[in-house]
Amino acid sequence: MPKKMGINSKAVEARERKAEAKKVANDKAAKAAEDALWVDDDKQLAKKKKQKEDEERRKAEAARKKAETKALLEQEMNSIKTTAKLPAAKVTRSQIESEIEKRNRAAEAATAAVKPKPVPKEIPLEENLNRVMADTEVAQTIDQAIAVLSVGDASAADRHPEKRMKAAYKAYEEEELKRLKQEHPSLKLSQLKQMIFKNWQKAPENPMNQIRV
Repeated sequence: MPKKMGINSKAVEARERKAEAKKVANDKAAKAAEDALWVDDDKQLAKKKKQKEDEERRKAEAARKKAETKALLEQEMNSIKTTAKLPAAKVTRSQIESEIEKRNRAAEAATAAVKPKPVPKEIPLEENLNRVMADTEVAQTIDQAIAVLSVGDASAADRHPEKRMKAAYKAYEEEELKRLKQEHPSLKLSQLKQMIFKNWQKAPENPMNQIRV
């Protein structure tokens, strides 16, 4: 019979060490793979967070600009409305009388210097004043009131500039409306007309701006 051999303890220990080392290596590899997954997830989260912050920042900036534009437009419209609604100061009866007398005296003095025996033409003050105060509302200043009262050599149209006002304003409005529609296409018709009325107050086409003594 062959001789029974005993167990080689060294060989067993070597196999156990080898198996343990392999297990440790596998565990390290698995942990490294898991850590890599966590790193990738963190990068994705950070990227998404940055994208969200950028989007919110863009929306906030757009809202701010929109609010600024709206505020500027409202400020401009309020300015136009305030100017359009501001009533012109009307002159009093006594102011008109005083100014007429002063100018009559000046006219008489000038006439006397040229003619030895002037025959001054008296202005029917009371009658004309009643007509001004009752029939016209365009005499907003002394100059305009005097222009209406001056009936000596002036034509009917010059004595009543308000009769020319409507036609002149209509023509002015048509021309200005064409220009402003091109310059401000986003404004409403009522807003454009308010701008036209504001410009009309100082326009040379305004007959009231042409009445000066």
